[in-house]
Amino acid sequence: MPQSRPGPESPAGQEQPQEANVLRQLLRSPGYLRLLCLSALLGIPVSLAAFWFLVLIHKMETSLWTDLPKSLGWDVPPWWWPLPLLLVGGIVVGLVVTHLRGAGGHIPAGGMQTGGASSAALPGVIIAAAASLPLGAVLGPEAPLIALGGGLALLLRDIAQIPATPQSTALVGAAGAGAAIAVIFGSPLIAAVLLIEVAGVGGPQLFAVMLPALLSTGVGSLVFTGLGRWTGLHTGDLTMKVSAPVPHLDAADVGWALLIGAAVALALHPVMHGARVVARYVLARPLVRTVQCALAAAACISLYALITGRNPAEAAGSGQETLAELTKDPGAWGVGALIAVLVFKGAAYALCLGSMRGGPIFPALCLGGMAGVLLAPLPGLGLVPSLAACMAATAAAAMRLPVSSVVLVVVVLGGSAMVPVVILAAVVSFVVTELLPGGPTVPAVSGTASAPAAPAARP
Repeated sequence: MPQSRPGPESPAGQEQPQEANVLRQLLRSPGYLRLLCLSALLGIPVSLAAFWFLVLIHKMETSLWTDLPKSLGWDVPPWWWPLPLLLVGGIVVGLVVTHLRGAGGHIPAGGMQTGGASSAALPGVIIAAAASLPLGAVLGPEAPLIALGGGLALLLRDIAQIPATPQSTALVGAAGAGAAIAVIFGSPLIAAVLLIEVAGVGGPQLFAVMLPALLSTGVGSLVFTGLGRWTGLHTGDLTMKVSAPVPHLDAADVGWALLIGAAVALALHPVMHGARVVARYVLARPLVRTVQCALAAAACISLYALITGRNPAEAAGSGQETLAELTKDPGAWGVGALIAVLVFKGAAYALCLGSMRGGPIFPALCLGGMAGVLLAPLPGLGLVPSLAACMAATAAAAMRLPVSSVVLVVVVLGGSAMVPVVILAAVVSFVVTELLPGGPTVPAVSGTASAPAAPAARP
């Protein structure tokens, strides 16, 4: 990169910051401009691949949890249904971890990661995700999508015979990851903010990474939005239609947001700590112990269905459909059912974070939604502020990315009325989480990139 020249003086007689000059030189570089054009082009195939990947996962989930039980004469799956499904899922993920390059992606208990994208790891990532997500693992699709997008972008770069440098690898991988992750969130903005926090960079380097990623996500959003309308296929996304009216904020909402942020962080801390303990336990004997943990998660889901008499699918999977149904008709859930799903889905979440392959975001939001409905009757609170505070707090405690948590929850809620509540709950939850003991670290599994999680678990 050429040396930056001293910038022109400002009206006050002071030179502009050197970072501005570095950025200006970067944007004038022919190589970087070519990279931006490549990022725009990459957004198309990566979004196509991510769209059909999500369609496949959604179709598999619907077939296994709805169509197959009905064809066998059950309106809803019986209580034992998760046991055989997650047994198969645990075996497949264990085999991927022990035999395929990349080990199926990083361990979700270690946090969100974007570094270390590899085209060679794509088969393992896809197989592990297909064996985890549709079969009931309490994880979301965001982490496999990041790996899929980054790996596919690098594969296309190699096919086009574009020279591979450390800088181009990082930027092309970020662009592909951004285009893919925007598909599931339905918003390039969420993907861009998420990548900013996960990448953990600043100054000119931030713009260098984010411009290709933002351009790729914008182009990709046009592709997947059009595909959803043209094909009529459903990928599964985070959508909420809250039946209650949005109230005006008052002092009680602010006070409850502060308390909920701290309480949720304290409640979720054992779950995340347990996930890291499970991850270290599984790494010693990946095949056998992955199966053990998958069956233990299945047992938690089955116990929920057996005790409550409700559909086991409510405690399984990412929670996308459950969250949508919950907010559409909160009255259909009794207090006992809400407490049961928080306990058993939370336990299954910890087990799956440490053993299976997927992402931490969607189940955390679902648990937050459940807690929001449970706490809504508190004096002076109400359903919408309670949902906003609880979902923001669980997202911040699980991801430890406060800004991404705020943007995500605001977009999911579909309006800005609850922004103060969301910000307060997310910030308090993040601070409390950071002050609590971090627990054991999660080492990289064999064959995966050793890029640190963002943020990494504290010792």
